[in-house]
Amino acid sequence: MTSPRSATVSIFIGQVRALPETGRPTGMYKTAVQSPIALGVNGFEGDQQADLRVHGGPDKAVHLYPTRHYAQLAAKFDEAAALMQPGSMGENIATPDLDEHDVRLGDVWQLGTALIQVCQPRNPCWKIDERFGADGMALFIDQHLLTGWYWRVLQTGVVNPTDTLVLHEAASHAPTLHQAMTLWREHRPDLAALSTLAETPGIAKVWQDKIKQRVIYLMKPT
Repeated sequence: MTSPRSATVSIFIGQVRALPETGRPTGMYKTAVQSPIALGVNGFEGDQQADLRVHGGPDKAVHLYPTRHYAQLAAKFDEAAALMQPGSMGENIATPDLDEHDVRLGDVWQLGTALIQVCQPRNPCWKIDERFGADGMALFIDQHLLTGWYWRVLQTGVVNPTDTLVLHEAASHAPTLHQAMTLWREHRPDLAALSTLAETPGIAKVWQDKIKQRVIYLMKPT
């Protein structure tokens, strides 16, 4: 099956707000963008992240979450079904046309006048459970590889809400993001394959370092 080479999108940004129970700050609450917006190396103009130790930065500049995942989450967590809509997972880009099977690590896509590159999956955290009032949702997302992914911005530009995400340069020899995550999660992965994954052009350095550390650990005599 051929992966899509373009995708319709909705764009979202948000300010830091308090979570409903603990009051801890989060940048998950987003609203749809209705006018042209600048996209810089650290993300969309006006978009905020609460904890800059683990969120934001060039390798987490833009988050895309596949819209098709919401149906699966709503079926599993019916108490949160009414909240399951594009933008609610804290994503900057929502699309019904792509998921982790459709993009490759290192792919470069054009959005407006900007160029963005797939560089790592999202690592879901506990704030998802509190935001939706659904215990275990973050774990379910992690276990079922419903993570979405982060982009780095290779070329800054301006994005209009009506712009389409278009494949600019395919990383044709790289694994799909789903393949990469599956290998990463294997209990006893092929070490050569894991080492190759770590050297994939475009991979985020934090994820690359984690993969290399795991290779070293798995090579130790048991």
